[in-house]
Amino acid sequence: MIRTLFLLIVGINVLAQTPPKVIEPAPVVKKHSISLNGKTLNYTTTTGRLPITNEHGEVEAHMFFVAYLLDNPPAKRPLMFSFNGGPGSASVWLHMGVLGPKIVRMKDDGTYPPPPFELVDNPHSFLPFTDMVFIDPVGTGYSRAVKPELGKKFFGAQGDIASVSEFIRLWLGRYQRWSSPLYMIGESYGTFRAAGVAGYLVDRGVAFNGVVLISSILQYQTARFSPGNDLPYSLFLPTYTAIAWYHKKLEAGLQGDLREAVKEAEQYASGEYVTVLAKGDRLTPAERTKAIDKLHRLTGLEKRYLDQHDLRIEINHFTKELLRDRGMLVGRLDGRLTGVEGLNGDPVSEFDPSMTAIRAPYTAIFNDYARRELGYESDLHYYILGGGTGPWDWGQAGSNRYVETAGALRQAFAKNPYMRVYVGSGYYDLATPYFATEYTFSHMGLPAMYKGQITTKMFPAGHMFYSLKPALAELSKDIEAFVTRK
Repeated sequence: MIRTLFLLIVGINVLAQTPPKVIEPAPVVKKHSISLNGKTLNYTTTTGRLPITNEHGEVEAHMFFVAYLLDNPPAKRPLMFSFNGGPGSASVWLHMGVLGPKIVRMKDDGTYPPPPFELVDNPHSFLPFTDMVFIDPVGTGYSRAVKPELGKKFFGAQGDIASVSEFIRLWLGRYQRWSSPLYMIGESYGTFRAAGVAGYLVDRGVAFNGVVLISSILQYQTARFSPGNDLPYSLFLPTYTAIAWYHKKLEAGLQGDLREAVKEAEQYASGEYVTVLAKGDRLTPAERTKAIDKLHRLTGLEKRYLDQHDLRIEINHFTKELLRDRGMLVGRLDGRLTGVEGLNGDPVSEFDPSMTAIRAPYTAIFNDYARRELGYESDLHYYILGGGTGPWDWGQAGSNRYVETAGALRQAFAKNPYMRVYVGSGYYDLATPYFATEYTFSHMGLPAMYKGQITTKMFPAGHMFYSLKPALAELSKDIEAFVTRK
């Protein structure tokens, strides 16, 4: 009797010390209907979290997703996986700004709308021509590592690519879509991830028909303003010219046609400016004066300022300096947008007005939409951009190399010769400048036979160029043609 009581007490203590196993709820499935361009579409949403396990079958994280599947689909219906970037961003921007059947109502030019914010039907949704799965990488949205210490496994270039690739593999199996034509769309750092995933999965039996890159960055040397790396200064110059053109800061001779203005900047940036930067202190006074005059012409910045900054213009200095005489700063994500700071004397911008224009509307709308229309309930914080990830492990960068996935994309082409790529960029995007993207693709070492499978397109807006209504309509038509092409 005493022994039995002892064992019972020990058992109770053990149970008290063992945390209860948390059972992940099944994904929420809901039916919907929408009329787009005079046609009624019936579709099903599946919203939930997919467990990601290690090689021992132990769950290490849950990744949140929202899937849109057309009811009674035609045979071989395409499937598109979508995510944004950061790193540390949820998939909400492409979800609620481009692809989904419902989007955030912004002003026609993509600027901040008055609250309360509105959810509206998206006449340019991708739903008519493809099913869609929106993925939130670990540490973004509602996606979480099961233990805080496991987070570092996912918070890095390689761990992120591996976990998103594993999600795609699992999703294809669980929802029986291995035989579907497969597409992937990423934005910003999401393009870096997409290129990496394409290279990673092709070695594991998953070949994509097409990859869509929105505001692309595949090679970080093109965007790192660091000592000894002069490359960004030349690659950012055409975007500086475009933004100065937009705000009418250029000389009269360049204020006519935007394309002509940036063409002159491109020619200088890829030619004489490279030599100027490479010479450094060896520039003669005459060469330096000539370079200052040219940069003044192409940026609208004061000659004294250009001289003081050694002919090198960094992003946060440009966004602050361009409209300093008007007491305004320009956006990094979208140089068309402006803001006002309290202290105009600071050397760099205090905030990005193009980021503040989108953060509140998208945050409010998604939190409401997830509960009200998708039926997904959670008290977790939905990490829309930052807050859920720790320090990022850049991998190659730690060994004194610039991290890149352009090589992975090249390998994906070599191993999957039918893959196609669409690249969309905005003229006024300082986060991922279009000329840097062109430089990356022209230096990938891609055989000429594949170059015809790459489509590039420029839009008269910023990083999220689809926030401009005409650009969204044009992008949707482009991707429909891209996906439905035989």
